[in-house]
Amino acid sequence: MHRYDDPKFQMDMDTIKEKSERNKNWGKWGPDDEWGTINYVGDEERKAAAQLVKRGEVFALGLNFDGDGPQNGLFGGRWNPIHTMLATGTDAVQGKQTVPGKKYPSQYADDAVSLPLQCGTQWDALGHVFNSDKMWNGYDATLVGANGAEKNAIHKMRNKMVGRGVLLDIARWAGVDSLEDGTAIDADDLDACAKAQGVEIRRGDFVIYRTGHMERCLAAGEWGGYAGGDAPGVSFHTCDWMHDMEIAAICADTWGCEVIPNETDDVFQPWHWIVIPQIGITMGEIFYLKDLANDCDADKVYEFMFVAPPLPITRGVGSPINPQAIK
Repeated sequence: MHRYDDPKFQMDMDTIKEKSERNKNWGKWGPDDEWGTINYVGDEERKAAAQLVKRGEVFALGLNFDGDGPQNGLFGGRWNPIHTMLATGTDAVQGKQTVPGKKYPSQYADDAVSLPLQCGTQWDALGHVFNSDKMWNGYDATLVGANGAEKNAIHKMRNKMVGRGVLLDIARWAGVDSLEDGTAIDADDLDACAKAQGVEIRRGDFVIYRTGHMERCLAAGEWGGYAGGDAPGVSFHTCDWMHDMEIAAICADTWGCEVIPNETDDVFQPWHWIVIPQIGITMGEIFYLKDLANDCDADKVYEFMFVAPPLPITRGVGSPINPQAIK
C-alpha cells in the first residue's frame, strides 16, 4: 500500500491513454456486446457457485435506502432517498379508501420513493463512464441521451449478476479497523490478502474488497465526506490486475472504489476511465461488508454464492441493489 501522493505512483493523462490501450477489451465478445466481463460467467460458473452454499446463511450487503444515507451533494447533485406515503393506515381507519361501486372501503397502505439510482449500494452500468467520448465496446457516448442509455444500460444485466463471490478483507489483513483516507491498495496487496486468506481468485469471480471505510463512518454516527470525499481505495495502477485476472465485477465498501484523492491532478477518478469503458467491468459501490467479513474471519471461508440482480430500469446507467452473499 502507498499514499496517494507518493511520487513513485503519480500518473497523468499520458498514463491513462497508455492503460486505455493496454487494457482495452473492445470486440472481445463481438461488436454488439453490452455485457463486458460478465461474459466470463456462464452456466457452469453459476452452477459451481451454487455448490458453495453449505449452511444456507445469507448476508445482506446493501444499506437501507432512507434519508440517513451517505449522500451529501459533493458529487453529481445526488441526494438520499425521499420516501413518501401515498396511502396510510390512518386513511384506512378513517374510511377514506373508498372504491367506486363497492359497498365497503378497502384498507391498505401504499408508497413511493424518489432517489438517484446511485445514491446507495449500487451497480455502475457499463454506460456510466466514458473515455475520450466512448463507452464500453466503442459505443459513442452520445448514445446515452436525455432518454437514457441506448447501449450498455443496466437492464441488459437483469439476469447476469450471479456467480462466485470472493471477499478480500484488506483492512483485517492489514491489521486495522479501517484504512486511512488516501491509502492506495496495490495489486500486490490484493494478491497477498488472497493468499493470506487461503482463497484463489478465478476467472469470472465477483471480487469484493473491504477497507473498513463505511464502518468507520457508521461508528462515528455521521458520513462526513464519504460520498465523493477522501477515501481509501485501489490504486489506479491496479487496472492491469483487473484486466489480467479476468474477473466479472469489482465491488467495495467505499463510495467510488478507487483511492481519493486520486494519484493525478489531471482528471477525477481515472481508474474508472479504464475499468468500466475499456475493460468492461461492472462496478459495485457502497457495499455493507461488516457482517460478512466477521463471518469469513470466523470460519476462514472467503468464497460464497453471490447474487445481486439490478432493478431492470430501462436505459438506466446504474441501479440500487441489495446484494446477497450465501454461505
